[in-house]
Amino acid sequence: MSLTCKILTSFLLIFAVSTKGEVSENTEVIWGCLDHDINLDIPGFQMNDRVADTRWDKNKIKIAQLKQDKPPYQITDTYVMLKNGTLKIKALKRNDSDVYTVSVYDLNGKNILEKAFDLKIQEMVSKPVISWSCTNRTLICEVAKGSDPKLKLFVNKTRVKESHQKAITHKWNGKWTSSFNCVASNNVSAQTSTVTVSCSEKGLDIYLIIGICGGGTVFLVFLALLVFYISKRKKQRSRRNDEEMEIRGKRVTPEERGWKPHQIPGSTPQNPAMSQTPPIPGHRSQAPAHRPRPPGPRVQHQQKKRPPPTLGKQVHLQKGPPLPKPRVQTKPPCEVEENSLSSSSN
Repeated sequence: MSLTCKILTSFLLIFAVSTKGEVSENTEVIWGCLDHDINLDIPGFQMNDRVADTRWDKNKIKIAQLKQDKPPYQITDTYVMLKNGTLKIKALKRNDSDVYTVSVYDLNGKNILEKAFDLKIQEMVSKPVISWSCTNRTLICEVAKGSDPKLKLFVNKTRVKESHQKAITHKWNGKWTSSFNCVASNNVSAQTSTVTVSCSEKGLDIYLIIGICGGGTVFLVFLALLVFYISKRKKQRSRRNDEEMEIRGKRVTPEERGWKPHQIPGSTPQNPAMSQTPPIPGHRSQAPAHRPRPPGPRVQHQQKKRPPPTLGKQVHLQKGPPLPKPRVQTKPPCEVEENSLSSSSN
């Protein structure tokens, strides 16, 4: 029993492999461009009155169908069934990549045609960009967009390099003028760029001179800024020293402390107690009832002490009503007593 199962299993595997080979031979690879429409045409087929049914399947799922005397069927607006049996797919997306099968039947229901299409989708390549440097004698060709790009570089119509990357680099020796042609392509698009590069020793000298001049200019600017910064710091220090000397000069010296400025009449003295007149000898000081006002110009003038008049002159100079008597009469000096005695004796 086990031997029979093994023989049956081997037979099924051989049949499956042979069937798969026949299907792969009947499948046609179709390349579609991303975000663009595509038409899946049936090769060698022409619609006629004997055709009763045309059906399109995607991975064995019906997506569109056209029958006689019936409106066309389509599963979504993405798929459109044309009258000649062609299937149109709008705005291809990456998930539209799959195997599409068409089946054609006659009026008797006989399958007269069956064809499979393996749809593959790629993004279109962008135009390649060429850049070069005469100093390093290097040329770079690169492409920004595109699925699975293939780059080819031609120098004077001779292919020198090829790459399946998005960038290709080429270096050359010698001094000459050449035409470079870079081609970027894939299964759905192709773009070309052409440039003429001229490099010589003179050009290299010019670039070298420009580089040296630029470096020298930068160094001179840096040196000038350094000198300006140092001079500015020196000026700030000298100005600070001058300010300190000026502040020290404004301070009062010991000789100036002993000198007191004259008091301006009418100004308020700093210590009113010191500005009062000394009390008369023999007079008892009384506590003032209130704080005396600061003496003004007239008060200071009245506070000046008058010399005591002599007794003889006081009789002749007295005019008008009698003067008020002072509270405390001071004793006349000795000289006044002697003069009075001498006058009385005479």
